[in-house]
Amino acid sequence: MLEPFRLPVPGPAFLPGGWARPSTCIVLSAPCWSGLASPFPCGTGRNFVVHVLLLVVSALAIYFACEWFVNAVEWLGRRLNVGPMAVGSILAAFGTALPESVVTFVAVVFGNDEKSKDLGVGAAMGGPLALSTIAYGVVGLTLLALHRRPASEEFGDLRKLRSDQLWFMSVFVFKVGLGLVAFAIKPWLGLVFFAVYGLYFWREMTAGGEQDDEEELEPLKLQPRRKDPATWAVAAQTLATLAVIFLASQLFVHQLGQVGPMIGLPATVTALLLSPIATELPETLNAIIWVRQGKMKLALANISGAMMIQATVPSGLGLLFTPWKFDAPLLISGLVTMAAIGYLLWALRGGITRARLAGAIVFYLIFGLLLIPVVG
Repeated sequence: MLEPFRLPVPGPAFLPGGWARPSTCIVLSAPCWSGLASPFPCGTGRNFVVHVLLLVVSALAIYFACEWFVNAVEWLGRRLNVGPMAVGSILAAFGTALPESVVTFVAVVFGNDEKSKDLGVGAAMGGPLALSTIAYGVVGLTLLALHRRPASEEFGDLRKLRSDQLWFMSVFVFKVGLGLVAFAIKPWLGLVFFAVYGLYFWREMTAGGEQDDEEELEPLKLQPRRKDPATWAVAAQTLATLAVIFLASQLFVHQLGQVGPMIGLPATVTALLLSPIATELPETLNAIIWVRQGKMKLALANISGAMMIQATVPSGLGLLFTPWKFDAPLLISGLVTMAAIGYLLWALRGGITRARLAGAIVFYLIFGLLLIPVVG
């Protein structure tokens, strides 16, 4: 097969607003020799296809790893004798949020320049935004797509979910406020955030709740023929799937960072608008899997628990190792997150429905509309 060759067609160097545009490339491919206008610079078309394929492969790897992870973490909860809410809010949330927290830790502690530290702060703000808007919204959209109208009791204890959101709102307002001021002891307040999560962890793990021993769990995928899997197998499947989720998530984020500029998105928009979706993909997929299995309590508890981790642990690291000063995009993300939580508190108080959950995703669209003119 003959290789295609490219004829560069000169285009204006800059568009209104100052953004540079690469030359248009006419791709002539044998044997048809038809001219195809490409929006990518000469030589990048093949790279773009590779990046997109890696995006798809990494997303599929995350999904199937999450399938195995939720299966393992339910058995882990049974072994630790904790209720289903703690399985979602602590075990599953801690497992999927831990890799992201490690990335934030590396960025803010070992980053050699201001850009690295800024990325760590951005991750600490972007995670809660994506969870409070996209993750909850996807749960509602999944229910609508499955044509399921769950009864109110299937959502679990709404007072408990509302309490979790109030916890989150209190912490989040405090950390946004700290981003607007500067004083000598501010870094040490990072320890307060760790203490808050420790208190939340203790409350969840000691709250008890129904164990649902009579509920049959799906066989452990690592030992599908055993009704009661070995403890070592539960631990091995949990750790192995977390490793796959971590590696595939990093690949997904990296490929997204490559594709964004190729389709004309500024790097700042890619980092603040698209990267949070990628980093919170495991939590979102966990929720979809549990919704599909009819386990609404676990799905919602997983999101609320992950939000508490994202509001405390990365923020504590950011306060300890960075100036923790907010610019306009970070402030916008904080305000939109608070608005989304206010909406969720209203939805929980008035009786949560799948349509109200789906409506949370609108706040992420609002964030995008507010962000683009600021960074553009």
